[in-house]
Amino acid sequence: MSFPRAAGILLHPTSLPSHGGIGDLGPAAYEFVDFLAAARQGVWQVLPLGPLGYGNSPYSSTSAFAGNPLLISLERLAQHGWIDDAQLKKLPSEPGQVDYERVFALKMPLLFEAARKFVKSANGHLREKFDRFRAENAWWLDDFVLFDALRARQKLQSWNRWPRELARRDAAELKRAAKELEVDLAIRSALQFGFYEQWHALRRYCAQRSIRVVGDVAIFVNYDSADVWTHKDLFRLNGNLDPEVVAGVPPDFFSKTGQRWGNPLYRWDVMKTRAYEWWVRRLHWATRNSDYIRLDHFRGFDQFWEIPASDPTAVNGRWVDGPKDDLFDALKTALGGLPFFAEDLGHITPEVHALRERLQIPGMAVLQFGFGDEGAHMYLPHRCVHDRVIYTGTHDNDTTVGWWNGAAAEHERRNALAYVGRCEDGIHWAFIRAAQASVSNLSIVPLQDVLGLGSEARMNTPSLHQGNWEWRYAGGQLVPEIAAKLAHLAEVTDRLPPPVSVAGDDDFAA
Repeated sequence: MSFPRAAGILLHPTSLPSHGGIGDLGPAAYEFVDFLAAARQGVWQVLPLGPLGYGNSPYSSTSAFAGNPLLISLERLAQHGWIDDAQLKKLPSEPGQVDYERVFALKMPLLFEAARKFVKSANGHLREKFDRFRAENAWWLDDFVLFDALRARQKLQSWNRWPRELARRDAAELKRAAKELEVDLAIRSALQFGFYEQWHALRRYCAQRSIRVVGDVAIFVNYDSADVWTHKDLFRLNGNLDPEVVAGVPPDFFSKTGQRWGNPLYRWDVMKTRAYEWWVRRLHWATRNSDYIRLDHFRGFDQFWEIPASDPTAVNGRWVDGPKDDLFDALKTALGGLPFFAEDLGHITPEVHALRERLQIPGMAVLQFGFGDEGAHMYLPHRCVHDRVIYTGTHDNDTTVGWWNGAAAEHERRNALAYVGRCEDGIHWAFIRAAQASVSNLSIVPLQDVLGLGSEARMNTPSLHQGNWEWRYAGGQLVPEIAAKLAHLAEVTDRLPPPVSVAGDDDFAA
């Protein structure tokens, strides 16, 4: 599909300077949207919003459908009577990096307390709304909350280490567990209700200001997830329910031994016989919760890197054919279109480009990659086309300033200066202007580049297993001067945001 010409900012909600030690969907999120509106930005891009699994990575979630409870704003819950304001004083208030261990320990008990109070006291319209949420979303919610409750009872052990009857989903044992955990399941359902109430309220606030939200769908799911536990037959598991093979990518720019992600691979043949029902539901849910979707690791739909599960690195993998057009034909029929763009970075074959072009799905260009050898020039603005989303960098890159002062080779800096010229207001602004002056319909800039921050603000370093996903900006950094500068640039590059249709009501329960 073709996107309207606009500019936007990439920022995951965890990076907001919210009260409580981690960014959330509360006041700081609304202040950020106000900044986007003042800056005439038409797009806010986020990373996956699911519950966190291994390494606190949003790309390693315990569910492809559930929301991350840590993103729930306790301040907004207090406004709607879920919890007393006094309880919020128990949360950390100092700025700085996300300390996930501390946040889990302090915030989750308060969230459960709020949800417990809601389940016990909600009545009338709110009770009806909550009951309707549970009924309409039972197709994913029931399995997720049961998985989540059992995982907590099993001290967060992976589901394959649970008692055999639970791991293999014995019907009688699941029924007994659900009855025993009935109150706990209602509380965990209330947390999901609270998350989606807050998310849709925030999306409506964005739409009223002509801001579209770009979501992110990871191609693979985490092994220790409700999805694999519930749909084992869709994944390549052995008789012991362990993965036979796992996902990753071969050695590349980021790692000499490749990246062994460890996600189980799909049984695409089984999915095909079922008309890709699980994928249709997943992408339909994603399109209900965002305006556009970035499909992570698009190459995997054409060919994916299959690694023996016993191997500690990705070196000995092999390329295996994915579902190609077949999956997207099913999605197009079910969704009425393909509101996606593809993460097609790295070593991409002609076949992958051909698949994307046949499907008319825009690809990506990253300016930071464009100043190496001649082959890298495909990422530069003069080589872009309308159906490509151009970035200065992504969440997997160092910031532009960090790259410039660190990893950039001398010839890359020399080439960049030849292309963008010397810039008194910093290399990051030179890159932002180059990206937004391109013909690409969408130009998206990480907030770290807008703020001119260095490597200390990097969000993720692929293949590094600690210290990622922790960055937060400080309150007071989004000054009016930056908003005015972005707004002027959006005007002169014809990226003023078109209006967004606003549907729904303002009666949010959380």
